[in-house]
Amino acid sequence: MKKLNKTLLFAALGLCAGGAVAGEDSPDWILRIGTHYVEPKSDNHDVVSVGSGQTLTFNLTRMLTDRWGVELLAALPFEHDISLNTGGKVADVKHLPPTLSLQYHFAPDGHVRPYVGAGLNATLFFQEDTGGALAGTDLELDTSFGPAAQVGMDVDVGSHWFLNFDVRWIDIDTKATLDGASLGSVEIDPITYGLSFGRNF
Repeated sequence: MKKLNKTLLFAALGLCAGGAVAGEDSPDWILRIGTHYVEPKSDNHDVVSVGSGQTLTFNLTRMLTDRWGVELLAALPFEHDISLNTGGKVADVKHLPPTLSLQYHFAPDGHVRPYVGAGLNATLFFQEDTGGALAGTDLELDTSFGPAAQVGMDVDVGSHWFLNFDVRWIDIDTKATLDGASLGSVEIDPITYGLSFGRNF
């Protein structure tokens, strides 16, 4: 993990400074706008479960060389229902999942361009609103930090324009408290499925 953190740090510095650039025929920047569907793993917690969510997402990749790039993923807030395992919705919560990834692109000059990536995610939870059996209580979910991985593919649909498909796994474990009492760790660990429209610059 320490080696990965150092690699991502140097890659992020390159993203900001623009010191290393791609070849003449390759894009310096890749912008994608679309939607991601988040499917948490089953058995999130002994007492509660976190449902799926979907929202508009954005990601920007700075190509450092023809094949290596750094991507920053951002999104509008995701919203998830929280239900008791015995049945019934008891809360809903919103979160933001900014993720920084180092990517390797296998065919940078092709019309179909697969890639893989690995990086770090920070998930920030907010607006934990309770209801049902938990109405009137104070539910809090801590910010989560963890690794993330992705596989994706860009498919050309015109000059500089393309469709993107990607699948991500994110390690999201958050500590939950209810009225100040610990409920333990909620292991969300979702798989996400994305469809985006993008452009090379």
